[in-house]
Amino acid sequence: MKGIYFSGTGNTKYCVEQFLKHFDGNNLSASIETDNLNDIFAEDDIIVFGYPVYFSNIPKIVRDFIVKHKEKFSQKKIFIIATMGLFSGDGTGCSARLLKKYGAKIIGGLHIKMPDCIGDVKLLKKNLDENKSIIKMADEKIEISVKRFKEGKPTKEGLNICYHIAGLFGQRLWFYGKSTSYKDKPDINFQKCTSCEICIKKCPMKNLEKIDGKLISKKMCTMCYRCVNHCPNGALTILGKELYEQCNIEKYIK
Repeated sequence: MKGIYFSGTGNTKYCVEQFLKHFDGNNLSASIETDNLNDIFAEDDIIVFGYPVYFSNIPKIVRDFIVKHKEKFSQKKIFIIATMGLFSGDGTGCSARLLKKYGAKIIGGLHIKMPDCIGDVKLLKKNLDENKSIIKMADEKIEISVKRFKEGKPTKEGLNICYHIAGLFGQRLWFYGKSTSYKDKPDINFQKCTSCEICIKKCPMKNLEKIDGKLISKKMCTMCYRCVNHCPNGALTILGKELYEQCNIEKYIK
């Protein structure tokens, strides 16, 4: 069993690694941003595939990855992990339907609530103790899911019609455009920006570029919030206009 994931601020990476650790003690996983994933695809028939859920849908970068590597997913057994801050609906089902189209066999799914990475929407914020408690519950849920997997009864969250209806009418219909295309983001506060270029290095889409000393977006934002949460000056926002917290997994697992 190997792991492949996309992770903006570390939540999904953490969950995939914990699943593999509880399964057999190994931690062999890689980000979809890794240049060469051939070894991961070739070495095992079972893949744990993880990603965050945005508005009850998969991030555009993840959808594009699946389409690009559709031949490699063919005949693979896939266990899907979808992380979310609030609501998932059929978070695992969104990729499952696409993966099955390309010949993959979906053997299970797991929805895991994690600390919300959207640091520019105040309504979603929780204090440090609450977020640490969320991590603890996530750890317990992963351990139980692994136990069920070993017993031949893998969890199948997000994979049936009830989950599909919940995801569709709960969020996806109302916010469909939020996750199906890349965005002209992030918004940049040039009074705070010092052109340190950390955001340029962190962006998985190479969306940010400095031209004539000024940071610009190339309209390829996948809304992973990595740049927002790593900017040392809090100069970036995506959904909101003000930054309330920078959210990275390291804060909650110390």
